[in-house]
Amino acid sequence: MNVFKKNGKVLVSIVKADGNLKDSIKKAVNLIGGWDRLNLKGKIVLLKPNYNSADDYPASSDPEFIKAVIELVYENGADKVIVGESSMMTLDTMSVLKSKGLVEIANKTNADLYSFDDHDWIDVNVPNGKYLKKASIPKIMKEVDKLIFLPCLKTHSLAKFTMSIKLTMGAIKKAERVWIHLRKREEKIAELASLFQPDLIIMDGRKCFIKGGPFHGDVREPGLILASWDRIAIDVEGIKIIKGVEGNSLKKDPWDYAQIRRAVELGIGVKSEEDYEVIYG
Repeated sequence: MNVFKKNGKVLVSIVKADGNLKDSIKKAVNLIGGWDRLNLKGKIVLLKPNYNSADDYPASSDPEFIKAVIELVYENGADKVIVGESSMMTLDTMSVLKSKGLVEIANKTNADLYSFDDHDWIDVNVPNGKYLKKASIPKIMKEVDKLIFLPCLKTHSLAKFTMSIKLTMGAIKKAERVWIHLRKREEKIAELASLFQPDLIIMDGRKCFIKGGPFHGDVREPGLILASWDRIAIDVEGIKIIKGVEGNSLKKDPWDYAQIRRAVELGIGVKSEEDYEVIYG
């Protein structure tokens, strides 16, 4: 993919989401180089949202946000849009998606709903894995033409925060998630994320958790949409947004969190703030 850079730097856009949601998402992507750089014409595109549970946004993705992205992807030439997910271990993924209204949205937009649990998985080795050597991942995520990650903006009681890097926890077999949580969970999250390369990340920061999570937490409303080609850059900016709210639980410098440190070591994205630029809109 031809990732747009400005003066050699990756871009992160932060847009005030006032008025039309779809227009705000479109603006956020345009500020980092535009939809044309994704080359979606005739492509099969998988959207990975956050439906670990059926709890209300921002614990899970806002269905209207997902609908707006589906429409934009089709408007930019995609042949097929798939919404793929695997919810937490104790929940049936398709039941979660149905309860959130995704069936109706999929029917209206001509998208496909895809529960990873009900389809084929492939076993892969984790390159440079120190704490996670192997994983079973959805076969379809290696077969589609494009991946777009759609994380929420929130804290996490165990992993400190859950944004674009941790989004791939829903792309590993449920039984294997127990092992990830036993020790070095933040480092394992980054190692799992290294198995995927999203073509675009759009983060819904209109609401966020500043404490608690992932299911329930203290909610604030920054009213923002973020977009980037880079998971580390967008997560660092997400952490900064939460840290800017009084009473938040994120006390470290963003770069000091193990999830970010390990992601940098693995080359998932930028290595420092000198490597990216924030564009406000």
